[in-house]
Amino acid sequence: MHIVLHQPEIPANTGNIGRTCVATGTSLHLIEPLGFHLDEKSIKRAGMDYWEQLNLTRYINYQEFTDCHPGAKVWMATTKAKYSYAEVAYGPDDFIMFGKESAGIPEEILVENEDSCIRIPMLPAIRSLNLSNAVAIVLYEALRQNGFSMMQKEGGLHHLHWR
Repeated sequence: MHIVLHQPEIPANTGNIGRTCVATGTSLHLIEPLGFHLDEKSIKRAGMDYWEQLNLTRYINYQEFTDCHPGAKVWMATTKAKYSYAEVAYGPDDFIMFGKESAGIPEEILVENEDSCIRIPMLPAIRSLNLSNAVAIVLYEALRQNGFSMMQKEGGLHHLHWR
């Protein structure tokens, strides 16, 4: 599974998303320009000590991204989509793209990919969710559909011993 951030602006969001990607074995793809430097303290603070384990790829622009992944299935998260993120079937090698915090994915990209656009249902008075929250919601649905491949599937409660 792959998460793509198109021109992210807020380093803490990207750091949080990077941490989620490490926790799920998901690759993170960043399409420039970025609104920050990757060496900023805030991005590493949000990603904690996991940032070095992140499978990260950067692209100069959207065209370079598409050139590097011809034929890839790319789902595009937007508030303007007719399909809910839970109504589509994700493959294990799919890409899920999210736009920058202030404007989302550019309209010209969305229009060319209308059938791949997905949205997270929310009340009409709300403009959008926080980017890192939106990524987590959609990514975990995609992982669930693929059986949480390679992930820990069960945990155990701590057994306390009382005197």
